[in-house]
Amino acid sequence: MPNAFNSSVSAALPGPEWLTDLRREAAEGIGDVVLPSADEEVWRYSRISELDLDRYVPLTKQVSPLGPVPISDAVDRNVVTLVLRNGWLETSSISAEAAELGVTVGRIGDLEDGATYFPSVLENPVDLFDHMNAAFTPEPIVIVIPDGVCLREPILIFLHTDADSAAVFPRLLMRCGSGSQATIVEHHSSTDVVSVVAPVLEAQVGNDARLSHALVQDLGSEVRQFAHQVFHVGQSAVLEAFVAGLGGCYSRTRTDCRLVGRGGEARLTAAYHGEGSQTHDFRTFQEHAAPDTTSELLFKGALDDASRSVYSGLISVEPEAVRTRAYQTNRNIKLSPDAWAHSVPNLEIETDDVICSHASTVSPVDEEQLFYLESRGIPTAIAERLLVEGFFEDVLARAPTEPVALALRATLVGRLVRRLHNSRTETPK
Repeated sequence: MPNAFNSSVSAALPGPEWLTDLRREAAEGIGDVVLPSADEEVWRYSRISELDLDRYVPLTKQVSPLGPVPISDAVDRNVVTLVLRNGWLETSSISAEAAELGVTVGRIGDLEDGATYFPSVLENPVDLFDHMNAAFTPEPIVIVIPDGVCLREPILIFLHTDADSAAVFPRLLMRCGSGSQATIVEHHSSTDVVSVVAPVLEAQVGNDARLSHALVQDLGSEVRQFAHQVFHVGQSAVLEAFVAGLGGCYSRTRTDCRLVGRGGEARLTAAYHGEGSQTHDFRTFQEHAAPDTTSELLFKGALDDASRSVYSGLISVEPEAVRTRAYQTNRNIKLSPDAWAHSVPNLEIETDDVICSHASTVSPVDEEQLFYLESRGIPTAIAERLLVEGFFEDVLARAPTEPVALALRATLVGRLVRRLHNSRTETPK
């Protein structure tokens, strides 16, 4: 392990004594953690072998900003806005309505009961990046929605990276009380830096609560991300989790969704587009630990140029999780002969009386549909663009907010239009 990742660096981070102790314990244990390897099933087909941690240094203080953080036009319609730069909280605001309802948002170290939130549902780190996040996260952020509180507008969080050669470790801890309802949108962005970002999200969805969560990842072309999302869904609770994968050199998102209460439901959705030499890597775990639970996963991606995607998912049904219903679907379209996709859905069922299915496809644009449009006088490139737009419609319809759906659609259309323009430019006259 590089010398930069040590307990003295961890000790230099701000926070109360209990947080310093937790970080120190995690930092001291990093030396015993083996660097992930493509020989492990959970890292197979990844680009982990390319990662050189000697190139990166964890930050002990916030660096001078290089420019403004890109902020969505929809900020005014949010009840809470948080801006984190390089893992540090830069600005925060909360509406009078949310404050009156008792919504808590802020640095964990500023809360009297902060120690009760960290860790939240990720009790044991699953890999090196979880250990590093626990050791070097500068300012974990806590969001608490009290019992019975239903927020009409979303909470908006911007995680921006502009520190070069840095290892950045944001951490969000969310607790949705019983009967509460909230929508949370994370925007992950960066400048053209060469850095690694390893964010962790821990979210507890209480009994009868409803959480809609979106992660929109649009990092710079030289940034590597290792994101981990962990959701615990209680009795009769509903989780809707949405991921948009657009940027980064190599972007990996691991999602652990554990249904721990009877009647809990989860819907996991992702839309991703690769171009150049990008790799989008998704690992999902739909864990059914209670009776009458339901999970539905739909991940769709389009790959251009020499980009790659990896999807590996596991539906796990424990012995007590009778009457489980679980579905898993991954669809990929190759827009270039040099693009590559790998899809591995899995089932692990330990009880009877369940309905489970999984499916995956990797293929070019449907030739029959393409021929149909061409036969109506639509040029091939435009017909292909229309089919790809249609391919994403069902996942875009599952975006938790209209601005997320509109922004993602605009980005996808922009890339397809650029591809159409490039194909025309390259066509010999």
